[in-house]
Amino acid sequence: MRGPLVVKRAFSEPLLLLAAFGSILLATTTLVALTMYASSIAEAGVRRTMETASFEQTAATISAPVTAETFPAFDRSVRAQLDRAYTRPPAITTSFRSDSYVMPGQEGEERPELLRFGSHDAIDRHARLISGAWPRDGGDHVQAAISLSASSATGFETGDEFTTRGRLDPRPVEVRVVGVFQLNDPSGARWAGEQLLARGVDRGDFTTYGPMMVARETFIARFASNVNATWTAVPDLSALTPEQLRPMAAALGQVGERLKADGCDRCTVTGHLPEMLTQLDTASLVARSTMLIPVLQLLLLAAYALMLTARLLADHRRMEVALLRSRGAGTTRLASLAGGEALLVAVPCAIAAPFLGPPLLALVNTLPWIRSSGVRLSPTADLGTFLVSFGVALASAVLLLLPALAGARRTYVEEQSARGRSGGRGLIERAGADVALLVVAGLAIWQLQHYGAPVTATAGGGLGIDPLIISGPALALLTGGMLGLRLVPRISKLAERLTSRRPTLAPALGAWQVARRPLRYAGPALLLTMAIAIGIVSLATASTWRTSQLDQARHQAGADLRLSGPADGPELGSLGRGTAFTALPGVTAASPGFRGQTEVGGESAVLIGLEASKLGEVFQLRPDLSAKPVTDMSRELEGTHADRLELPGRPTTLTLRAKVEADLPLRLVLSDGLGVWRDVPLGVLKPGDNRVEVSLKALAGQSGKITYPVALRGLVAGAHESTANLTLTGLSVDGRELATPQISMEEDDARPAVATFGTRREAPLPVVLTSDLAASLKMAVGQVGRASIDRRVLEIKVVAVVQTMPTTTAGQPAVLADWETLQTSDLAAAQLPRPATEWWLAADDTSAAVGVLKSRPEWDVTPLDQRALTAQLQDDPLASGLQGALMLGFLAALVFAALGFLVNAAVAARERMAEFGILRALGVSSRQVFGMLAVEQAFVIGLSLAAGTGLAVVVGTLVVPHIVLTGQASAVTPGVLLDIPWAATLAMLLLVAAVLLAIVAGLARNLRRQGLVLREEQ
Repeated sequence: MRGPLVVKRAFSEPLLLLAAFGSILLATTTLVALTMYASSIAEAGVRRTMETASFEQTAATISAPVTAETFPAFDRSVRAQLDRAYTRPPAITTSFRSDSYVMPGQEGEERPELLRFGSHDAIDRHARLISGAWPRDGGDHVQAAISLSASSATGFETGDEFTTRGRLDPRPVEVRVVGVFQLNDPSGARWAGEQLLARGVDRGDFTTYGPMMVARETFIARFASNVNATWTAVPDLSALTPEQLRPMAAALGQVGERLKADGCDRCTVTGHLPEMLTQLDTASLVARSTMLIPVLQLLLLAAYALMLTARLLADHRRMEVALLRSRGAGTTRLASLAGGEALLVAVPCAIAAPFLGPPLLALVNTLPWIRSSGVRLSPTADLGTFLVSFGVALASAVLLLLPALAGARRTYVEEQSARGRSGGRGLIERAGADVALLVVAGLAIWQLQHYGAPVTATAGGGLGIDPLIISGPALALLTGGMLGLRLVPRISKLAERLTSRRPTLAPALGAWQVARRPLRYAGPALLLTMAIAIGIVSLATASTWRTSQLDQARHQAGADLRLSGPADGPELGSLGRGTAFTALPGVTAASPGFRGQTEVGGESAVLIGLEASKLGEVFQLRPDLSAKPVTDMSRELEGTHADRLELPGRPTTLTLRAKVEADLPLRLVLSDGLGVWRDVPLGVLKPGDNRVEVSLKALAGQSGKITYPVALRGLVAGAHESTANLTLTGLSVDGRELATPQISMEEDDARPAVATFGTRREAPLPVVLTSDLAASLKMAVGQVGRASIDRRVLEIKVVAVVQTMPTTTAGQPAVLADWETLQTSDLAAAQLPRPATEWWLAADDTSAAVGVLKSRPEWDVTPLDQRALTAQLQDDPLASGLQGALMLGFLAALVFAALGFLVNAAVAARERMAEFGILRALGVSSRQVFGMLAVEQAFVIGLSLAAGTGLAVVVGTLVVPHIVLTGQASAVTPGVLLDIPWAATLAMLLLVAAVLLAIVAGLARNLRRQGLVLREEQ
């Protein structure tokens, strides 16, 4: 072959050259793809977060008192500072609210009803006209538009004119109503700070209507008398990049100081965007740093595979190098030959990898969780990718060069004397380096568990990637594999003793060969062990992540479908909501519920009330969070229920007659067939006989229906100034008299009093507590004690303790009680029943029910669908990005393993052709020779698969639960549980074993074709 010596020398070993080329190409391509992937995922995560962020999260508001004289300067300053803070100028709207004005005709009253005026730049974009037109500036009268709700409350209509005066400004204001409008989304976050505009009326110490919306110029000229002005900035963040997050957060944080420096001392800046951007920047950094973990694992595996190939190449050329050395070739000459050969392999890989990376990422796009998230990875080769590619290729070339340099100083005689049987222990093992690496890996994993993410504070006060933490899993895999090598000589000697007692020759020869030269098999075994461990850890991480997203969704939702909203409404009343919700398609079980903040034992906690009998169907608690199953909780939570008086039939009107001795404010407590409790005001009963009618039908709302039977629970009297003696004298439904129960109330301590329709047996309130709250109360399961709940001392019985309660955040104390028992306990203390602000539903398929709820906005309910929440969590690019990186690393690891095993097995077989020929000459059959070869390689394969699986279980247990985080880079609630998909793992192990055994079979077939006979010269 003509050409440069380095080229002829390289092509003299085509197999090893091809193996080195494949290893370097695989390493550079995969690492370039992972680099592109990490960058693309971070950008996609930021873009997705910005696209789905709510108005409340992104909007910034600045408020300040202004007058007609100061507003222009403040307006210019605010707009300039906001434009400066954002990367793109935001959309800024200005709104005003006036002082109070007296309703027309009530000027002489002591407590008149009030009216306010206002202005909003974008009111015409967020509301629709019912009648008339939007107000304009100018004219003799102030043109104003009024909301439909305020119009209904005041009676003002389009075309009305009136005169009003301010409580602080006596000048008369002549107003003409020119339009009536309706907000598109009255309950939206945009109007959270403008409840008067959303509701139309505010009933407090004074009843206030409005605001009457006027043109901006009109407001400034007529109403801007040191009133409050609010600037709202809504930015366009669709093009925001990860690099811009923290600088923008810092710029927004300085807006208030800059406004004060411009003279707006009383400007107040509010908004959640700086915190959101900072959190998103941290999440983006954590996502990128976490994806470095499979990168480092792959780097380590690639480096070791290259070192094995380089060692084989160096061993194969020992005598050649020694001969060149003896003929005058110096170290520099030999190094240049080896370096040129390494660059000859590495440079084409460095050039090709950036162009092969995007097609590889296109395959990642086919992964279900990447495709469903909407992330489309389409990066192109740029300077950064070429730098990564050439860096990896150069490092690979150095690894190929090092073994050649190590043997470049030996002479021919030294090489001959060095050949022979190698020891049973490697240099690394003899030096104890594997134990030292174990200490470093243990420290790195401990830090990962301590910090919760591979990100720590830097010396400059910011956040940075901790190289020790991200290298911990890779070091643990390497160290575990190296420690496993210590078992190779021992297991091989044991196998030799066992097979030597058997009559068959092939197993005995194979085991003897491995025991004789264990280090020859240690290299491939370590490579396979690490590759298998990386593959199983990758599968475990992906499975754990998916399981954790489901656990998070179940925990946040609490049930298959949880509905929240007001307990009463015009369309669906308190006794009509449950009937509508339980009739939703697919619903199999339902429970009314109360969930709210309360005080337990002096600390804030969440109180949850649900029907105990329905817990097994609607309450989703992960089994490991409690020592007691939910079914057992369900039985033990049911406490003492109060007697009740059920009304016969399906009544629509209830009439009560009662006799009192003094004015007494009274409320009736009743419930429906679904267990919903409701209190009905009966007004203030006057001394003597009283007759009160209650419309039960009205309690269901305009379109709601009552679930019967309706039951009477009790009468609750409000605080009174004199002795309260009440006797129930009559009771009828729809005009039909009922047997009057013996109900009376005698109270003279001026406190709320109660009379129940029946008797109540005193008993402790059964509860389920979170572990931290149980520790605070110093109570354990089965104990009975007294605790303060809602500032009322109760006797409670702890039936179970859970680590964390569904629907609560990490570390948040919570109490779970039976709905009926809790209401009964409150009624006995003359407390009004808790409203059913939530409904917990069980459903096999929630999509149909959610569709109905979306089509009925007048029901005023917010659904939290566990399945939709799971999809939302799994579709978060920042949270799901690690999965694609793991799959890339997983596939690359398996290819490295197969390639390394093939090369080592082929080279080992070729070097032993003479040995095989001698065995054939001694009478050993070709089948026995092939059996010996199969035993040797089966030993490597079996040991590697077993060691890799064990190592993966250990590393996965220590590492995986700490790298599965939320999309906001926070700890997961409930805690992450390692989930190793054993079926997929077993399938992978069988596939790898089949591929490796196929390689062995192919080598055996190749040897058979070459013929195992001694040549004459041998």
